[in-house]
Amino acid sequence: MNTNYQSNLFFSYMRRDLLIAFRRKSASLNPLIFFVMIVALMPLSLGSYESRLQQMAPGVIWIMALLSVLLSSESLFDEDYRDGSLEQMIITPNLLFMVVLGKITAHWLTKSLPIAIASPLMGLLLSISPESIFSLMIGLIIGTACFSLLGGVGAALTVATKDKSFLLALIIMPLYVPIIIFGSSMIYYRIDGMYWSYPLAALLSIFCMLTILSPLSISGIFRSSMVE
Repeated sequence: MNTNYQSNLFFSYMRRDLLIAFRRKSASLNPLIFFVMIVALMPLSLGSYESRLQQMAPGVIWIMALLSVLLSSESLFDEDYRDGSLEQMIITPNLLFMVVLGKITAHWLTKSLPIAIASPLMGLLLSISPESIFSLMIGLIIGTACFSLLGGVGAALTVATKDKSFLLALIIMPLYVPIIIFGSSMIYYRIDGMYWSYPLAALLSIFCMLTILSPLSISGIFRSSMVE
């Protein structure tokens, strides 16, 4: 298979899922609405303790972003599984890696990226200093991509399971810990006046590894399920 064919395969499935998401705008906006509502309630719970709010804000935003993406990741392959198109993807000689990567990219663009775009406003609401907002947004752009990639692995493992929310969290949640640590550290480093390029480099390394390993793992999960 030549490179041109593989790229066409990637863009065709990404475009397909983007069109589906735009037709179901309310479902695509649910993760963003959940993120904004929960983060907006934090100042109400802490009252006038602005210093405590500043200390907790980076971790709160990252955890809420994770939960928002996780809620939408569980249904990543559900529709394809129900209508039989997932089976067609597996049995055809197409490179499944590019198909999966295209679907995950569409998921990130429609459900995860809006959370990263809304994060500066949420950061200001939680009294994060304006100087740290840029590091917050850059970290969440990369971090939400990592969330979507890992969420795809969990969705593939639980695609045939009915009550999958708890199972998905149980399988995938420990893998999110390094992403949250390095992502929130970017903001804390910036607040403390240190170079935040070190946690950024670690986060980028995780993203690069997941970009390769996640579609490969999902392809292997689907191929093995067909063998069984």
